[in-house]
Amino acid sequence: MALINLAAGEINYKIVYYGCALGGKTTSIQHVYRKITPQVKGKLVSIATEEERTLYFDFLPLTLEKVRGLKTRFHLYTVPGQPQYNASRKLVIQGVDGIVFVVDSQLEHLDENIEAYLNMWDNLADQGDSPLDLGLVMQFNKRDLTNVFPVNDLNELLNQTGSPAVESCALTGEGVFEALRNVTKQVIARTEAAEEMAPGSSR
Repeated sequence: MALINLAAGEINYKIVYYGCALGGKTTSIQHVYRKITPQVKGKLVSIATEEERTLYFDFLPLTLEKVRGLKTRFHLYTVPGQPQYNASRKLVIQGVDGIVFVVDSQLEHLDENIEAYLNMWDNLADQGDSPLDLGLVMQFNKRDLTNVFPVNDLNELLNQTGSPAVESCALTGEGVFEALRNVTKQVIARTEAAEEMAPGSSR
């Protein structure tokens, strides 16, 4: 759930990049970090062991409209891709508002994608959440390669919520910001919808 910081005049959203190992989560968030104006972003933090890496940074967009009169700040995280680090995945998605599920489109990685997708559902259920109640975008990555599934097949196999799907190449940045913009619009829209439904709302 979005966190409101009245002292700073901000509403904070948590966006998590989820998916299998080496699918493009880290490359995507690094591309976003490189392209965002230095004045509005925090430090890129890497929490790493020998075999896993979780990245984090936040940024305050200058071009988005205010929500409830508050500026919007987004905190972007990646989960570790390896299944053995599921405990870390659970920690990262606590309090999540939106998820960019990054799919490795290569034919040989279908099983890992399915495992990660089902794992996302399970971990959200364990904390009382559902992808149906969050912002969610499917980022079909590595579309520049030749040995990839057709997008229609990936949607049928993995996109059980009918969420927006974006084709991407994280190495070049193609589609990365499109996926991020889509999920941020979703979480903001959910906040505004909740405000309209709140008792005493004047809207």
